[in-house]
Amino acid sequence: MKSLFVCVRYFLKLEIMSRNGLRHKGSDVVRRLSGTASASAPVVSIGTHDGKFHCDEVLACVMLRQLPQYSNAQIVRTRDEEILKTCEIVIDVGSVYDPVNFRFDHHQKSFTHSMSTIHPGKPWTTKLSSAGLVYAHFGRDVLAHILDMSKDDEGFEQLYDKIYEDFIEAIDAVDNGISLNEQSMRYKVTTTLPHRVSYLNPSWKDKNPDAWPAFQRALALVGEEFFDRVHYYADDWLESFNVVREAMDSRFEVDPSGQIVEFVNGGVPWKDHLAKLEKSLDIETPILFVIFPDEKGMWRVQGVPVEPESFALRAPLKKEWRGLRLKELEEISGIPTIQFVHANGFIGGAAERESVLKMARESIISAKTE
Repeated sequence: MKSLFVCVRYFLKLEIMSRNGLRHKGSDVVRRLSGTASASAPVVSIGTHDGKFHCDEVLACVMLRQLPQYSNAQIVRTRDEEILKTCEIVIDVGSVYDPVNFRFDHHQKSFTHSMSTIHPGKPWTTKLSSAGLVYAHFGRDVLAHILDMSKDDEGFEQLYDKIYEDFIEAIDAVDNGISLNEQSMRYKVTTTLPHRVSYLNPSWKDKNPDAWPAFQRALALVGEEFFDRVHYYADDWLESFNVVREAMDSRFEVDPSGQIVEFVNGGVPWKDHLAKLEKSLDIETPILFVIFPDEKGMWRVQGVPVEPESFALRAPLKKEWRGLRLKELEEISGIPTIQFVHANGFIGGAAERESVLKMARESIISAKTE
């Protein structure tokens, strides 16, 4: 009985493999395991290179598979030109960029495209990788499908731009060898998405590496992060725009200087929106602090950074407060219910709104003399 069970399990495994995957020497051909295409349906193929995989083609595959025409596509990993010719779309291999014929490589010397050249008016000049190419040509359809939105919906183009700027552009830059900083870095960052994808490749010590299981893990990793980021920007970041706009419009009601913004219903993703709204609204006097209640009802005061992703502040909280807490801080500051000020002066807290408002006002005065 045990031997019969083993035989049944073995042939069942073979049947699953025959339905969902094929293996060839010199290439790696795999059907999407979660596909539901009928046996009679024509097989659609996404071609990309074999060998070591990178974040850009993994993300490109993830995005393409969100589209109905590629949702059940098999991935063909090879550098064999004859096999690639049979694929409906080819990414990151082949030395051809020809969107009419669905060829999307960026490695050839003649390729110099960025988002700004494919979509005139877009500001990004970073050379595209296969991820950026797929996003440039298919990204709007991908987002519309994931979010069940129309491309004409309010905020859709803003969302499209944000996902490129904050998620995909860095992947393009890393794959093309573009440094983040012209100078030497003060510390290493080895936990980015491209780093984590790279670590999934088979070990150099493996004499007979099987890259496909590792590639599957990379698809899952990148897919989860991409979906999470898309939904975050759509559900949280995009909806916070109007909140930030309304708070900026009413800032003179908070303080006559116009340099303090209040989010009455708590902290929201505000840094990007504030920076862009200052420019679009031609605000000359810079906003220096925001105040808001946190989830526990405590009030916070936070300094506005020079750039949205910067640690440098336009004005920090007062120097003599930094790194202090509770009674000692209250005695030095003279501000009732004050709780803490971070050692770098970027954020502080108090139990009452009037206290954080006073912290911001005094820090604005102090910043003028520092």
